[in-house]
Amino acid sequence: MADKVRVGFIGTGGIAGAHLGNLKDFDDVEFVGMCDVAKDRAESRAAEFGGNAYTDFTQMLAKEDLDAIYVCLPPFVHGAPEFAAIEAGIPLFIEKPIDVDIDIALKIRNAAAEKGTLTSVGYNWRYSDAVTEARSRLEDHTVLGALGSWMGGMPGTPWWRVRSQSGGQHVEQTTHVFDVCRYLLQANAVSVHAVAAKGGMTDKPNYDIEDISFVNVTFDNGTIANIQSACCLSGWGRVKMEVFGRDLVADVTQGRAIFTTGPEQTEEIKSTGNPYETEDRIFIDAVKSGDGSEIRAPYADAVETQKIMIAATRSMDTGKLVFIQNDQLVIA
Repeated sequence: MADKVRVGFIGTGGIAGAHLGNLKDFDDVEFVGMCDVAKDRAESRAAEFGGNAYTDFTQMLAKEDLDAIYVCLPPFVHGAPEFAAIEAGIPLFIEKPIDVDIDIALKIRNAAAEKGTLTSVGYNWRYSDAVTEARSRLEDHTVLGALGSWMGGMPGTPWWRVRSQSGGQHVEQTTHVFDVCRYLLQANAVSVHAVAAKGGMTDKPNYDIEDISFVNVTFDNGTIANIQSACCLSGWGRVKMEVFGRDLVADVTQGRAIFTTGPEQTEEIKSTGNPYETEDRIFIDAVKSGDGSEIRAPYADAVETQKIMIAATRSMDTGKLVFIQNDQLVIA
């Protein structure tokens, strides 16, 4: 590998900007390709950060000598870019959620494992100082369960409100809460039951997702969780995870953790670093060394989070409990 890691982007919209802003400050990174279906956006990113602009990722893969690819796409267009990069042997950073179709995600996982492809998924909460400290402290207590929530408004992106494209809020947005729940409980889900309601957002065009949902999860280590989502609020809300153990409550956001061990016995830890920058730095270092052991959310682990959200969707649709049995989602 050359002195600089040659990076290409597939998808150069909103979330790509966060990664581009971090990577441009790394002296061991060079941008060589910017691909987006919106030609003007690809050209704008290329002009600002460097590299050639493309509207077809297959052309970028064919023409550029790439050491790593960032896939920053809406949930419903994952699949073909990942398979192409894996076939080419190029390490992948993939933004969440990894897909709306669990079967495609499983195939990507299997292909990456077969090829030995280095992967990282953008679950940036895992790189937060607050989450890291909470995970460490919880290991010293008997952990019993968790309450999580992402309550807020609706993003303006048109595809976000279309269930076939975003998966719904619980898939596209609350995925961070589902994931940090798994990460803090250090467990995989075995069953999911979900309920949802809608009817408060009838003024929004092309809107067919849930306004609010509650998801109950049972994990393989005996812990339980309830994860709440709502997109019917305007300009306010809350996003956090509370984990309950013997003589400890960890109230965690991306930016801070509050630990309560008794009446008036609390301690607050604030995150000082930028988790987006940390996950990017760790990924680039892994690409350079070939050692992915420091990556906290490899693709195979992200699939375990994705199973919970898709199981929740099926539970909402059927009103039934859904069991997660290895790679199968079984409706009771």
